[in-house]
Amino acid sequence: MPNLTEPITRARILIVDDQAPNIRLLERLLTSAGYHRLYSTTAPEQVAALVGQVSPDLILLDLHMPGLDGFGVMQQLQGRLNDERYLPILVVTADLSVEVRQRALGAGAKDFLNKPFDAVEALLRIRNLLTTRFLYLQLDKHNRGLEATVQERTRKLEIARLEILERLALAAEFRDDNTGEHTRRVGRLAGAVAREMGLSGDTALTIERAAPLHDVGKIGIRDAILLKPGPLSPAEFDEMKRHTVIGADILSGSKGMLLRTAEDIALTHHERWDGTGYPSGLAGGDIPLAGRITHVADVFDAMTHPHGETAHDRRDEAIDYIRGESGLALDPDVVAAFASVARRDRMF
Repeated sequence: MPNLTEPITRARILIVDDQAPNIRLLERLLTSAGYHRLYSTTAPEQVAALVGQVSPDLILLDLHMPGLDGFGVMQQLQGRLNDERYLPILVVTADLSVEVRQRALGAGAKDFLNKPFDAVEALLRIRNLLTTRFLYLQLDKHNRGLEATVQERTRKLEIARLEILERLALAAEFRDDNTGEHTRRVGRLAGAVAREMGLSGDTALTIERAAPLHDVGKIGIRDAILLKPGPLSPAEFDEMKRHTVIGADILSGSKGMLLRTAEDIALTHHERWDGTGYPSGLAGGDIPLAGRITHVADVFDAMTHPHGETAHDRRDEAIDYIRGESGLALDPDVVAAFASVARRDRMF
């Protein structure tokens, strides 16, 4: 691509004609007008490869040539013509019948130069086509700049949004785990299990980012219950259960997939496969998959890091417990995927 601040005479021009004298005539005309980046061939079958090497800004193409004619050349260049916003072809021919003109325009030609041509007219047509070509290139450059700006702003907005969600998860977690690591660990493990189950990369990443919000509803639970050192009474446990509904209410109403997934997880990560969980007593496949995955991740982390501790001394016990809950509290497919992840990666 030429430097768009350079003169138009810096354009690369490819001349295609089976007659060498015709090429020399055009080269002399163009050189006299200041064009020096000229390329030519008398072999039309080589044009497609030459276009790939030269990346011309304009092609001067003889229409009637033995073997592969100008129409055949344009057909071979269709892919390049479709990729380029504007790669002009100036057809040079003695035959400018209506049928030929229509066929040439349909094949990709942008203008015509009638043999024998007038030098001034030829240079004007060439300059007009190159001016249009460079305007298209400038527009492409401008659009790419705008697209890059939009992408960068979108990236920054996404980073800010994820940071806000992470801090929201931490705000709830700090109330009963001052390390704040539980939410991150649950997210990482949930994402790994989702990928092990064959979910798409985008879906698994969404679950990984949404799972840390599973206990955001704890914000609405009284400290007397949330921080109680001993077992909860039935009435207190009923109040604790409300953190699922509170979390879903906090996250509800979003049109974005991330927050919708987080809402499902917050509401259903204490539902049980056998239907005896809370808050709705959902069973089996009626429980959203993201909730089923997060349930396993939450149980594992709660057992291996009790009260925010960092030791993994209960890892094997936790794995055995989760396997024992397969088909009872936990989805058997999720448990199988979790077991594979736990076997392969001891970071969890």
